[in-house]
Amino acid sequence: MGHMRRLLQPVWILLAIIFLIEAWLWDHLEPIVARAVALIPLRPLKQWLAERVDSLSPAMTLIVFIVPVIPLFPLKLVGLWLLTHEYWMSAILTIIFAKFLGVGVAAFIFDVTRPKLLEMEWFETLYEFVLALRAKADALVDPIKRRIKEALNGAGDGWSSRMLRLIQRFRKSVHEAR
Repeated sequence: MGHMRRLLQPVWILLAIIFLIEAWLWDHLEPIVARAVALIPLRPLKQWLAERVDSLSPAMTLIVFIVPVIPLFPLKLVGLWLLTHEYWMSAILTIIFAKFLGVGVAAFIFDVTRPKLLEMEWFETLYEFVLALRAKADALVDPIKRRIKEALNGAGDGWSSRMLRLIQRFRKSVHEAR
């Protein structure tokens, strides 16, 4: 059993990193969306949506949360089509755009619908599970991040830490040359 756990450790770390990237995107796109709401006349839309959500049942609010993200699915399919036809840059940019737009829209809608959605016991349980999962992912990835930071700061003495220090010096010299 211990052998299998060691074999799966890299998979769990990869999944944790992917999960944390999603969480990072959510955390960092939400303020950008808030600024866009302030710049573009989305604040009235947000207020209008909040007023409508107040009159909905929690189950209907779930539909309001899910539906805006559905139209982005074809955009991701376009990105995959571009990828299969070897339009690499267009594919990557389309997929990244769809990802950022999807997370941004979801963050915007979730901000409005969260209180109503949390009235549903199963959603609150799922929400708390995701928060706990994020904490576990952080705990799993933190030692790796700490080792990378130590290597960058010169605390490590292995090949990888020397390589990271070399990369850091190169980056510093490029920035100083500008």
